[in-house]
Amino acid sequence: MKKREITFIIVALLLGAILGGFVGEIIGSFLPPGAAKTLFTKSLRIGFEPTRVELYSISFTVGLMFKINFMSVLGVLLVIIYFRWWYI
Repeated sequence: MKKREITFIIVALLLGAILGGFVGEIIGSFLPPGAAKTLFTKSLRIGFEPTRVELYSISFTVGLMFKINFMSVLGVLLVIIYFRWWYI
């Protein structure tokens, strides 16, 4: 595979995860309390909290957090299935 194709696949996977998580939060907000709402709104946070570093004239924040829910995993799986079907 070319570098451009790999970059495209990585961006597509990230967009699938982001849009899937967004759709999951929207669907979960409209559901009544119960198992289905928990399935769509429950998420797993992986990473580390932002840390602020202040020097005399420079201040910056470092942090990375992944918030994974059911729909974000489903979005990534759909992107993988799409690429396996059309490109591989």
